[in-house]
Amino acid sequence: MKVVVLAGGYGTRISEESEYKPKPMVEIGGKPILWHIMKGYSAYGFNEFVICAGYKQHVIKEWFADYYLHNSDITFDFASGNRMTIHNNVAEPWKVTIVDTGLGTMTGGRIKRIKNHIGDEDFCLTYGDGLSDLDIRKLVEFHKSHGKIATLTAIHVEQRFGVLDINRQNFDVTAFREKSQADGSRINAGFMVLKPAVFDYLKDDTTVFEQAPLRTLAVEGQLKAYKHNGFWQCMDTKREMEKLEELWASGNAPWKVWS
Repeated sequence: MKVVVLAGGYGTRISEESEYKPKPMVEIGGKPILWHIMKGYSAYGFNEFVICAGYKQHVIKEWFADYYLHNSDITFDFASGNRMTIHNNVAEPWKVTIVDTGLGTMTGGRIKRIKNHIGDEDFCLTYGDGLSDLDIRKLVEFHKSHGKIATLTAIHVEQRFGVLDINRQNFDVTAFREKSQADGSRINAGFMVLKPAVFDYLKDDTTVFEQAPLRTLAVEGQLKAYKHNGFWQCMDTKREMEKLEELWASGNAPWKVWS
């Protein structure tokens, strides 16, 4: 099963980093967040990726082109005819297709543009800026069990601010407390599994996947939610990037499900 990664947006909310590179190439622990996402899928046996690139797509292509070189110990012997010796073999079991899906293309349009790379099989879809300790195998098993077109991962998110419990009659604040998982509804965390029939819901480059397509699928009873109560964190802002960096530096990054 192929894994499609949406990696073409501008990343304007983290412009301190994305001015020079696409957001999925912003580094956590010296490796792009895209690498962390792919390592997570690979840990569960999903090794074929289709990257929907756009903004500064050449950066992604160049990074993968030099991946072997950057991750191996090498001796350059200029005195012997510029000979290069590889001392170790650092490689991933990945097949990576990088598709330029356009600069201003919306998420649904990007997915539509990679249709020819998918074929007739179900495929995974995720965003290039979110990390989780989600068990991908269980997600895929759940998707296969219900037979609907689309499955998304639904999570609770933490809130930075305190929660007010307010009396609805006299508007007295009855409590001020930290937000718990019992507060509010779940949100779409990405990490989706889709049948090829989803392409019928995608019109053109202006299609925002999270709007009309997903709403229509929901109305038609073709959208299921896989509830995940573990770790999930997106990287929309510099603050969130620093949070992920701190977790990685601690040696206990929850999303590191690989050995």
